[in-house]
Order: sequence, then structure tokens, then C-alpha cells
Amino acid sequence: MTPNENPDAELQRAQAVLGGDRYRIERLLGRGGMSTVWLAEDTGTGRLVAVKLLNRDLSGDPEFRERFRNEARAAQSVSSPNVVDFHSYDDQPPERGGGCYIVMEYIRGESLADVLRRRSTLPEHLALDVLEQTAHGLSAIHAANLIHRDIKPGNLLVTPEGTVKITDFGIAKAAEAVPLTRTGMVVGTAQYVSPEQAQGRQVTPATDVYSLGCVAYEMASGRRPFQGDTTVAVALAHISKPPPQLPQTVHPHIRELIGIMLRKDPERRYADGRELARAVLQ
Repeated sequence: MTPNENPDAELQRAQAVLGGDRYRIERLLGRGGMSTVWLAEDTGTGRLVAVKLLNRDLSGDPEFRERFRNEARAAQSVSSPNVVDFHSYDDQPPERGGGCYIVMEYIRGESLADVLRRRSTLPEHLALDVLEQTAHGLSAIHAANLIHRDIKPGNLLVTPEGTVKITDFGIAKAAEAVPLTRTGMVVGTAQYVSPEQAQGRQVTPATDVYSLGCVAYEMASGRRPFQGDTTVAVALAHISKPPPQLPQTVHPHIRELIGIMLRKDPERRYADGRELARAVLQ
């Protein structure tokens, strides 16, 4: 939304991008630096969907359009009960307004970030359940030769039934792909970024394992493993500092899992989501 734009005008503009036939927008769900997410009804099926729309001021930028297109490709290639379902993608030419949008499964519930803001920590059986389900979702992502690169509580949605769904493939990439960002640029969220991401090095599925380890640490202790006054300070801590010891009240199995997930050397972590899921169940 532009600074003085009426919310109704923003909704009407989003509806104009989608057209009036297939999807009818109901309300705004969320807003990010690159896109807005809307709740809409699929008039063909009657089901509710989430529509992620590339911001208008970015729709003319070829790099951002390519990132959005890559997000759609990544989401389309993964199928798992623990990953938000992809429905469709439309990339309009400039003569049709140039809008880009992704239609996804709408998840009733809240993010893990919302849960942790309310509860601080999770009981150990629930923390292990979140960890296992997310590992299964990562297993499907990694099996598709993708790396999510931004696992954090805000990107883990929890349904009322307790199912965990990984969302937001905005910076996911193929394991062997040349990144769109320039060499050495840190991609990810600083509080959950792996040492190799913080150094701009090659990432592997073990990168997602590390980020999930940061989430697990937070679920168990009520705090993130590394904090600092700036994102740079936090990223440097991920590179060089050991995480503070977890409270002795945390179960030894959980302490061991998190300790392995947060190893600085990716070769010494669980290799991918599948290996982590097996370890959680041991």
C-alpha cells in the first residue's frame, strides 16, 4: 500500500490484478517487504485460498519478478502434509498490468512465532512434535533438491489440529543453482541464519537443519541462541560463538538433538530433514 492509499483502494487494486472471475478477495492477511498476502475465495471450488501478490512497485523489476517466479517453481515441486500446498501461479505481461501472484493453501491457525510470543516455551512433547513435523516437511523439500534457507518460527504455521506447515519459499533455491543475490550476500533471518549463510558460503540441506536447531533452542529455553544489538553482531555470533548451555531441566534427548543441529560445521550436523526426523524418533 502506498503511504496515503485507502485500504479499500488497495483491495480493489489487488482484485483487479486477479481479475473478477476465479478469485474473490475477502481481506488482507499479511504484508512483507516484497509482497502482500490476501484471503480469497476460489469461486470455482468454494474453498478459501491465500493469494501472495508481488508488490506493485516491484512488479516492473526483472530480478524481483524472477525471484517470485522461482518461489512459485519451488513451492510447486514439493508435496508434503507439512508444507503449505501450492495451487497456481500467474505472471501477467505488462500489457495486462504486469501483476504476479501465487495461489496457495489457506491455513487456519497461527504461526509458531505467535505461539512463542504467547507461551515463551513449549512443553517438551509439543516441542518434539513441532521438530518432527518440520523435519518431515524439510525432508520433502530436500528430496526436491531445494534448500528453504529461511526456517524460522514465523514461517512455520500451526493449524488448530496441531499440524505444522512450512511456508514462504521466497528465498528457497535449488541446491546447485546460481544465486540471484550477489556473491557473499547474507540471505536469511539473522537470528536463525547458519554460519555458512552468514559467511556467504555454499549452503546445503544442513543449513535448514541449523536454522531449525535455533527454533528448537527457542522452544526449549524461551530465548534465541544468539542475540545482539545489530544483525551483524548476531550473524558473527552464529559464526564464532558456542550457543549458551540449555537449562539442565531440558531432557537429555532434546539437548543432544539441538547440540548436533547447532554444530558450526555443516558436515557434523544431521545431513538433511530425513536424517533429523529419524533422530527425533529415536
